[in-house]
Amino acid sequence: MTSQIILSTIMVGTLLQTLAGADFEQVLTSAARAIHLNEFEVNSRTLDLKTPEAWSVRKVTLHGGKQEGVDLIVVDNGKLRFEVIPTRGLGILRAQLGDVRLGWDSPVKEVVHPQFVNLESRGGLGWLEGFNEWIVRCGLEFAGHPGKDKFINNVGDEAEMDLTLHGKIGNIPASEVIVAIESGPPHRIHLRGRVDERMFYGPKLELWTDISTEPGSNALRIEDTVVNRGAYDQEFEIIYHANYGPPILEKGAQFLGAVKKVTPFNARAAEGIQGFQTYEAPTKGFIEQVYCIDPHIGPGGKTVVGLRNAAGSRAVSMQFSPEQLPYLTLWKNTTALEEGYVTGLEPGTNFPFNRRIERKAGRLQKLPAGQSRKFEIEIGIYADAPSVKSLEERIHAISAGRPTQVDTEPVSR
Repeated sequence: MTSQIILSTIMVGTLLQTLAGADFEQVLTSAARAIHLNEFEVNSRTLDLKTPEAWSVRKVTLHGGKQEGVDLIVVDNGKLRFEVIPTRGLGILRAQLGDVRLGWDSPVKEVVHPQFVNLESRGGLGWLEGFNEWIVRCGLEFAGHPGKDKFINNVGDEAEMDLTLHGKIGNIPASEVIVAIESGPPHRIHLRGRVDERMFYGPKLELWTDISTEPGSNALRIEDTVVNRGAYDQEFEIIYHANYGPPILEKGAQFLGAVKKVTPFNARAAEGIQGFQTYEAPTKGFIEQVYCIDPHIGPGGKTVVGLRNAAGSRAVSMQFSPEQLPYLTLWKNTTALEEGYVTGLEPGTNFPFNRRIERKAGRLQKLPAGQSRKFEIEIGIYADAPSVKSLEERIHAISAGRPTQVDTEPVSR
């Protein structure tokens, strides 16, 4: 009965806001105000915004196994559907447009609550216990491979710490989550939130995100802001670990990108450097290959990378600014289906080496006290051959005839 009263109140507020011509906004979670809605829905019927497409935003709470208590928000713009996980750092579980699925078939089948993830297990690889998202952020204090690094402890001495795989932000529940719908055309749908990575005698970082789409669109946008709330400069890293499996990933699938330079991550990757853009069928015993890419920059300071299927009839693209995210990691893991047949297109502020290596290489960034840094990624989905061809032509135009430097030796550490 209580939930019915809450939802009725929400609907009344919705109608009043719509009549007043204001943007619709609803708080789903707020640590500051002790708000948490277990269930919620707003759609094109309740707001009556006269959009051609029937869209909806629905929030549910998952139950059973390791996903007990996980919040999931399903955004359906009438054409594109995607699912965001506030409990797991506001990562995106999967997306679907027609028969094009963005995501992969991880051996991890449930949406694992962070309370069941031990980041320090298996020598710092515990992050993998919950790894099944389409897009998960790595960071913020550190990202990349586990291992040792130095830090200044509470008494001002240099000490050693164990860094775990890909940091903590993907396993921190959001403190604030808001749904917002623009009252004016095209009535963009926003999911906004904040995730805090803070500690005493440690980082005081905030991640603010705005994940949005337009009704009837085949695209979505991620706009993130990382803020340093501390009194001192803070090293930080962020990598957008975007993961793709079938149906786009298959034998003969192609990585698309305007590549300025590509360098193998290690000796294993060097074995496949000449074919780094092409994928094999699922292969039992395949050991991952990782490539470090510097992209060419196109008009407007942007670059575009993507993945297309073998027939050139399905594809996905990611547009971003190399000024914001200068390094792209290409992760190829074409192992057996049961083990997780997947590839990762990963724009970031750095490559996924351990933080001490990135610092030595000059790729580790610092965020001044009180300052912020913005990141934006536009993702498009292509469901027919003409649109895929248009994407390929767009990427080719960014290269503009400029060559690709292919290094055969691994990155120097």
